[in-house]
Amino acid sequence: MMPHISSTPAAARQRRPALVLLAVSCGVALGVIFGGSTGGLRINTTPSEPLGLWRVAALDRPVQVGDLVFVCPPKTDAVSEGFQRGYLRSGLCPGGFGPLIKTVAAVGGQRIEIASHVTVDGRPIASSSLVSQDGQGRPLRPYVGGKIPAGFVFLHSPFPGSWDSRYFGPVPVSGVLGLARQVLTYAP
Repeated sequence: MMPHISSTPAAARQRRPALVLLAVSCGVALGVIFGGSTGGLRINTTPSEPLGLWRVAALDRPVQVGDLVFVCPPKTDAVSEGFQRGYLRSGLCPGGFGPLIKTVAAVGGQRIEIASHVTVDGRPIASSSLVSQDGQGRPLRPYVGGKIPAGFVFLHSPFPGSWDSRYFGPVPVSGVLGLARQVLTYAP
C-alpha cells in the first residue's frame, strides 16, 4: 500500500522553503559555472589566500613584483610531485593542474637566495621561512636560488604552509592567467 502524500495547502507551504533553497543553490552553481567560463570566475579552496570566489582580471601590462596573480604551474618534476602529494588541485591548466593564486615576489633578472628564508636582491621577503617537511612528515626540497631567467617569475604566499616558488622554483610568465581579484571570499 502506497503512503498518501498530502497535497493540502499547509503541506505545500512546508515544501516551499526547501524548493526555494534548491532553486537558489542551482542558480548559484550555474552562475559560477557560466561565470567561470565567460567571466573568469574561480573558486579558491586552499588557505594560501582567502577561500571563496575570485575573478581573473585581464593583465594589460607586464607582470610586476607585488602583483597577485592566477598562474598555471608548469609541468616540471617538482610540480608533478606536488600534485601527487595533494599540494595542487586538478584543473584545466596544462598537465591537469588547477591554477594557483600567488604574489609575484621577483621577476626575470632579479636574484633569489634561499636559506632559512628567501631574499630578493639581498632584501628579505616577509613570511618566507622554509620548512624541511610537509604536514605528513615528507621532506620538502627548497629551490636552489639564483638569478631568475628572463620571462619567469618567482611566486610567494605569506601563508606558513604555502607551497610556492620556495619549493618549485620560478615559473614562466606565459603561465600567468591574469590578476587575482576577490569577489566573495572568507579568510579563516
